Amino acid sequence: MDIQIGRGKTARRAYGIDEIALVPGLRTLDPVLADTHWTVGGIDREIPIIASAMDGVIDVGMAVHLSQLGALGVLNLEGIQTRYADPNPILDRIASVGNDGFVTLMQELYAEPIKAELITQRIQEIKQQGGIAAVSATPIGATKYGETVAKAGADLFFIQATVVSTAHLSPETVTPLDLANFCLEMPIPVILGNCVTYEVTLNLMKAGAAAVLVGIGPGAACTSRGVLGVGIPQATAIADCAAARDDYHRDTGNYVPIIADGGLITGGDICKCIACGADGVMIGSPFARAKEAPGRGYHWGMATPSPILPRGTRIKVGSTGTLEQILRGPAQLDDGTHNLLGALKTSMGTLGAKNLKEMQQVEVVIAPSLLTEGKVYQKAQQLGMGK
Repeated sequence: MDIQIGRGKTARRAYGIDEIALVPGLRTLDPVLADTHWTVGGIDREIPIIASAMDGVIDVGMAVHLSQLGALGVLNLEGIQTRYADPNPILDRIASVGNDGFVTLMQELYAEPIKAELITQRIQEIKQQGGIAAVSATPIGATKYGETVAKAGADLFFIQATVVSTAHLSPETVTPLDLANFCLEMPIPVILGNCVTYEVTLNLMKAGAAAVLVGIGPGAACTSRGVLGVGIPQATAIADCAAARDDYHRDTGNYVPIIADGGLITGGDICKCIACGADGVMIGSPFARAKEAPGRGYHWGMATPSPILPRGTRIKVGSTGTLEQILRGPAQLDDGTHNLLGALKTSMGTLGAKNLKEMQQVEVVIAPSLLTEGKVYQKAQQLGMGK
C-alpha cells in the first residue's frame, strides 16, 4: 500500500534485511542434508557466496583460495592490481594514511593508468593456480578491456556500476556500451549490475545477463545513499528482482540467478537474502577481515577514489581469522561473522529447507525488533549481537 508523503507524492514502504525474520515451518532437517550448491555462468559452486571485486578484498591469492574452498572471488580490473606490477607498497600506503588524507591519497594512487598487460597477467596467474578467474569492470572499462579479458581466458565477466541499465543516455560525443551486443559477442558469461527494480532486472536479463547483481548503496564502505540519496533497502529490492527472474524463467525457460550485493555482514544476513529470493550473495567486508585479504585490515568502496565525487570511504575491519574460518569454520567468534556456510546450512536445517529453492520459499515476517529483543546485556557489554 502506498503512503502519502505529501500532496502529489506517494511512496511504497520498503524493507531492509534487519527488519525481517525467517519463520520455521512444519519440518526440520539435519544441516548435513542441506544442499547449498548453485550455478552461476555455468560454473557450479558449493557455496553461494561471492567475494566482492574490491581492492581490500580480492587479489590473485584470495581469488584462488576462495575457489579452492568452494566459493568465488571477483578481481577488480580497474583497481590497484592492474595499475601496479607490485601492488604491495601501494596497499601499505593505503593502510597507513590517516583519515583526513585518505581520499586525496586514493585519488592520487588510482590516477595511475590501468595496464592491459597486467589484466592479462592477473587472469593467467589465477588460472595457473587452479582458480576461477572472475573479473569486474565498469561499463566504460568493459568497452576498453573486454577483448583483453576474453583473450586472457577469464571465466566470468562482471560489469558493475552504481546503477546499470539498458537505457543509458550519453552525450552525442560518447557511445554508450550496448549491453545486449556485449553479452552476445563475449565468449564468456557476463554478469550485469547493479539494480534494485523489477523492470530493470527484466531488461538486463533480456539483454543476455548470465546473472544480475541486486543492491545500491548498502555496502559497509559505500556512501552512495548519503551522497546521492539513491537506493532501495535490500529485502524489498531482492524480492522485486527475484520476481522478475521468476517471470523471465516462466516466459523463456531461461533461469538467470539473482545475486544480493552489499550490506551483508553475518550468516543471518545471507540466510535472509536467500529467503527473499536471492540465489547467491556478494559480500565484501566479512572477507576483508580475513588474514589473507590484501587490505591489511581495511576495506574501501569501489567508488572511493573517484576524482570527481567519491562515494565510498575506508573502514577499519581488522583481521579476525583465516579465510577458511570465515567461510567454512570452525568459528572463533560468536557474532555470526565466522563459518558463513555453517550458518546457512544450520538455518536451512532449522527451516526445513533441503536446497536453495526451498529456502527461497520459507515464510518471512516483518520483525523490526528481531536484533534487539532480549539483547540488553549483549548490547551493554558489547558481546555477540551487541558488538
